[in-house]
Amino acid sequence: MKLPKHDEIRLPALKLLKEKGEIKLGAFIPPLAEYFNLSDEDLNEMYKSGNGPIFYDRVSWALSYLNMAGLLDKPKRGVYKINSIGLEFIEKPDQIEAYIAKKFESREPTRFKRKHDNHINSEDSSSSELTPQEKLYDSFSSIKSSVYTDIISTILTKTPVAFEKLVVSLLQKMGYGGEIQNSGLVTKASNDGGIDGIIKEDILGLGRIHIQAKRYKTDISIGREEIQKFVGALAVAQSNKGVFITTSYYTKGALEYANNLNGSTTLVLIDGKQLAGYIYDFGLGMQVEQTIQIKKLDADFWDSLKDIEE
Repeated sequence: MKLPKHDEIRLPALKLLKEKGEIKLGAFIPPLAEYFNLSDEDLNEMYKSGNGPIFYDRVSWALSYLNMAGLLDKPKRGVYKINSIGLEFIEKPDQIEAYIAKKFESREPTRFKRKHDNHINSEDSSSSELTPQEKLYDSFSSIKSSVYTDIISTILTKTPVAFEKLVVSLLQKMGYGGEIQNSGLVTKASNDGGIDGIIKEDILGLGRIHIQAKRYKTDISIGREEIQKFVGALAVAQSNKGVFITTSYYTKGALEYANNLNGSTTLVLIDGKQLAGYIYDFGLGMQVEQTIQIKKLDADFWDSLKDIEE
């Protein structure tokens, strides 16, 4: 039997989540295989490149697109749960694909238009049905975008203290602190003075980078007022180097304020997209999936961080 494309899997996956509640990725395979009447031979069909079972990969990408478009959530790593938007679109299934396309167009309008134009000019109209894994080289940015989303979603399931430890580890991974023993420090929450972490740049600790880490949902912005408070905390700490890191994004006012600081204070703002990019590029908690450096989350690393208690 011909295997279903990833876009054909989306609606059945949503219906399954509505019925079962939270489901891990692997648990989607048996019921979806039954839904599409797939044989064991179908399920075991592999990519010619050897990169795993085709159907499993397509299910994974169907869920990734639904997650990135906001129709389902990931309360924990590798666990999916339908939300109110997903429930709404189950009742109007003919609008799901248009909605997902619109969401992706708003996220990356230039790239989406280029892909759309290429699709119109292509003789093979079925190419839009292929997963990014099947169009590997043309879809590298799509794969990275999905992993970035997975990284931020995973971070949001961890505690604020775990996030502070994570960003200190990231800066060390990026080379700050060099070979200095115990160069990174997470401050005590009860008396941090607006400073969440410190990186020592030299053995004596004369040079220091102070860090503030805000683990916010992706739709909650960081405004100018919060940046001003951090600059005030840097002044109290007698520091002229600061890094403000968030999982969300900064308002125009916050960015302008940081860019217009005088030379006495150096302040770097890192938003959620940049954070995910640094984690990916420097390999913090990531595993190399292929020799072409497509990466996936290191389950042992992320599972070792404490989850939020519900």
